[in-house]
Amino acid sequence: MPHIQFLGAAGTVTGSKFLVDTGRTRFVVDCGLFQGAKSLRLLNWQPSPLDPSSVQHVILTHAHVDHVGGLPLMVRDGFRGPVWCTPATRELAEITLLDSAHLQEEDARYANKRGFSKHKPALPLYTTEDAERAIAQLRSADYGAPVPLGPDAEFQFRDAGHILGSGIVVAQFSSEGRTRRIVFSGDLGRYRAAILRDPAAVESADYVVLESTYGNRLHPTDATGDELSGVLNETARRGGTVVVPAFAVGRTQTLLYAIRELKAARRIPDLPVYVDSPMAVDVTRLFCDYIEDFDEEARRLFEASGQCPVLCPNLHLVRDAADSKKLNDLRYPAVIVSASGMATGGRILHHLAERLPDPRNTVLFMGFQANGTRGQVLKDGAREIKIHGRLVPVRAAIRSMEAFSAHADWKEILTWLGHFERPPRRTFLVHGEPEARAELGRHIGSSLRWRTHAPELLETVALD
Repeated sequence: MPHIQFLGAAGTVTGSKFLVDTGRTRFVVDCGLFQGAKSLRLLNWQPSPLDPSSVQHVILTHAHVDHVGGLPLMVRDGFRGPVWCTPATRELAEITLLDSAHLQEEDARYANKRGFSKHKPALPLYTTEDAERAIAQLRSADYGAPVPLGPDAEFQFRDAGHILGSGIVVAQFSSEGRTRRIVFSGDLGRYRAAILRDPAAVESADYVVLESTYGNRLHPTDATGDELSGVLNETARRGGTVVVPAFAVGRTQTLLYAIRELKAARRIPDLPVYVDSPMAVDVTRLFCDYIEDFDEEARRLFEASGQCPVLCPNLHLVRDAADSKKLNDLRYPAVIVSASGMATGGRILHHLAERLPDPRNTVLFMGFQANGTRGQVLKDGAREIKIHGRLVPVRAAIRSMEAFSAHADWKEILTWLGHFERPPRRTFLVHGEPEARAELGRHIGSSLRWRTHAPELLETVALD
């Protein structure tokens, strides 16, 4: 009997990974790392419940680490097949995986140097060499192009509008004399968002695996520019710096686009903007190679000016660690954008340790913060936070702008589902905290009368 097994993102936002077994073909959609609470992060170190050598294909919806970051582990443990993704995701995944491996190696090195790890020695989850082996197995497929997975199965990507290259996976397979269609939403983007196109409509499915990150929230309708200009101007008047923990893929570029608009309209001063993340620097440059994937407005801006619209004036791209450390000496109003977006690791931790004690500064969060992350702890009002083994007082202003989220809220998810010509047999709610997916299930039930199911981690469900 064909079945699906939920190997991640079941009851939590991270660790996206789903196995489909058609009876003749086994393929995995996404292969992400768990993030957030320690109990989740420890799952990354556990032996896989899946034999990677038994899988013929992996399909990646997009290049965020909670969707691709576990791929080196799967390859190291025996997976030898192709890893399918869109052309932009292929390039972004290479950046993401090398950065993930580098950060883990650096964090282990720093922990050993300072002696704050309980493990002697502290080891990285995987190495740069592991990441390079996984990258060698990446294969690209354009939106809408059918890709065979075996004698009984195929899939194609549709544009998810979440980040550059993100895809909805529309797969179908034949079993016991009939064809079944299963659709994986991946992370759905927002309608009428900056830079990227709206999520593509899907006409039908027998089964839908649906993200629920913002299943219990609505994004604010207030003008994003008003809120952002307010934060930047208020902090500049205090003589402070705005520190932005931002995902290197997607959120950083959206922020730069918004700052460019505010500077062009002279709504904010020409503050220096430092993007301090080798990964974010590479991704920002890569965005400018995929203008054809932008929405109509962003393409018009490029055609009118000849300049990539994600590059704002007075922008400084920081790669070297030595130049990153020099940012600690800045004492004039500025913006520092650094990864990771949930403040779980990377250079942002050094900037937070330096800037959090000063009330002139502002820490601005731009999207979802998983439970147990430093980002969520700061948003919840912590007055001190542990960074690199020491407690740092929190005196800076803490602000959050949900309008920058790249995830559809529950009304936008219902809009996307409304394009289906008939109800699926079952809709599986994944990639959300328990409250979010429970609330989304209620919205879908009351509005569409669809059957939904919230799977548990490692649960297997027959696709009958």
